[in-house]
Amino acid sequence: MIEIQGMTTGPVEANCYFIYNEHSMIIVDPGEDADRIKAKVEEIGRQPVAILLTHTHYDHIGALEEIRQTYDIPVSVHPLEQAWLQDDKLNLSGLRPMASIVCEPAEVELEERSYEIGDMKFDVLYTPGHSHGGVSFVFPEADFVVTGDALFAGSVGRTDLPTGDSDTLLSGIRTKLFTLPEHYTIYPGHRGPSTIGFEQAHNPFFN
Repeated sequence: MIEIQGMTTGPVEANCYFIYNEHSMIIVDPGEDADRIKAKVEEIGRQPVAILLTHTHYDHIGALEEIRQTYDIPVSVHPLEQAWLQDDKLNLSGLRPMASIVCEPAEVELEERSYEIGDMKFDVLYTPGHSHGGVSFVFPEADFVVTGDALFAGSVGRTDLPTGDSDTLLSGIRTKLFTLPEHYTIYPGHRGPSTIGFEQAHNPFFN
């Protein structure tokens, strides 16, 4: 049985997710607050086996290196944003009044296909538009999708940052996310959860 818990991290309240079964855990988007993330791992009591990134803006990778090194686990990212991990201008931390974030390269470059990590199966969907390497993670056995900064509850990701594009974002949501079953829960990069069906019917960007 696959379960998910989330917590907000950092000043812009990016969501970090902990996806786990009886023995393994995948951490998605360790944005900031490494100590709080590690405390949550201890609370859940499963062994972290991987880090997945929906994209590499600073608010989703601030605790990445500390979490990777603490648990000695690989990081997965879309290849279009591999270089962003090592460039504070591309991940936007160098353009903000904050410490620059520079990470080591990710060990895995994601493709749009199915994966299995720690006996948990998931599908990667390419959902760019907020940034050009944005991806979503679908866990069919548990009826949920982690949508990053593509689709939010009642909104969508901003498209005014470098490589953002509104038409690309909305098209990807329609063709990739809105073709998932309506009962699937969405867990976005900001705000609370929703469902595919609710967003199809009520999201103002599509109605």
